[in-house]
Amino acid sequence: MFTLTRPDGYLLSTDPDRLDLDRVHHWLSTDAYWALGRDRDTVGRAFAGSIGFGVYRPGDGRQVAVARVVTDRTTFAWLCDVYVDPAERGRGLGTWLAGAARDHLAEMGVRRIVLATEDAHGVYAKVGFAPVEPDRWMKWTAPVTQLTGKEQSAGSPLTVEA
Repeated sequence: MFTLTRPDGYLLSTDPDRLDLDRVHHWLSTDAYWALGRDRDTVGRAFAGSIGFGVYRPGDGRQVAVARVVTDRTTFAWLCDVYVDPAERGRGLGTWLAGAARDHLAEMGVRRIVLATEDAHGVYAKVGFAPVEPDRWMKWTAPVTQLTGKEQSAGSPLTVEA
């Protein structure tokens, strides 16, 4: 478990028992463009298989920010689900959170961390993230059927659920 405290008292922790996943689910499913409508079970399973970083307010200890890192804990990591409560924005918490996650992963030996953002490039640039080389990176996204709305694996036959 990793913890870090800012001079102003904000605490960062990777203690999974401390994460308020109901709060995280609310943030992500209602206000995060990349996770709108994500169900609570998916949030729980995603955090269970990742390193979760929570940021907690001084005084009352209420969770005010979160990030999730998908990693092999050796060579590669994906920083995702970074979210700061709107009431706490403007205090540098997102930059601090991203930098702390970067440093923690680097201590593990991780040398490549990727992330995706539509609108927070400046936050991540402050801690050393830079645009990727578009001709080098590729992606695969599972198709979603129009009939069921569920993801289909590549090559599997289309099924209709009654």
